[in-house]
Amino acid sequence: MTDPVLSSILHDVAEYYSARLEAHGPTSQGVDWNGIESHRIRHRQFLRLIEPIPDGSVIDLGCGFGDFLPFLRSAGYRGRFIGYDIASNMIAKAQELHGEGDDRRWRIGAEPNETADYAIASGIFNVKGEIASEVWMGYIHQTLDVLARAGTRGFGFNILSLSSDPDRRRSNLYYADPARMLAHCLQRYGRSIALLQDYGLYEFTILVRHQGSAT
Repeated sequence: MTDPVLSSILHDVAEYYSARLEAHGPTSQGVDWNGIESHRIRHRQFLRLIEPIPDGSVIDLGCGFGDFLPFLRSAGYRGRFIGYDIASNMIAKAQELHGEGDDRRWRIGAEPNETADYAIASGIFNVKGEIASEVWMGYIHQTLDVLARAGTRGFGFNILSLSSDPDRRRSNLYYADPARMLAHCLQRYGRSIALLQDYGLYEFTILVRHQGSAT
């Protein structure tokens, strides 16, 4: 993580989300989502990836204040959870809200130094600020490789969609072409891939299973 462009991106992203948490506290708005229900809808898309193994471990990259953990527990998932975030105040809030133990850990960082059955990234590719779209896409591709290494059975992520209404888009956000993103993942990570864009939000979710993992 010594690339100066990447370092600049991570610095800007960390500052942005730190400010959101300071302004809104541990709420959906604090991680730049519109509200609780849409936040839960996003969470539910990842259950399709991890449902075969309720005791499977999960890395949540860009975990914010850790709200994916209680969601998983309420859905019956019991495995070890490791949350990573580049904003130190997010990790501090996650530790305050959820504690730490054998089944949960919170770490500051942009790249996991361990692996889990599944790696998840929700919302981390949306806020590009003033960064050029082609540079941001390079950052996305780099981070997808990180997720692919971190999740031994598979990984999932979501991103805002170009299929959304043009008049609703914001200039500081990044909107991806679902077909191009799917093609990139198929070429790089194999054919066991699902694209979900039927859950009523202006985004899509991609789920990748590594060959040989449970289906």
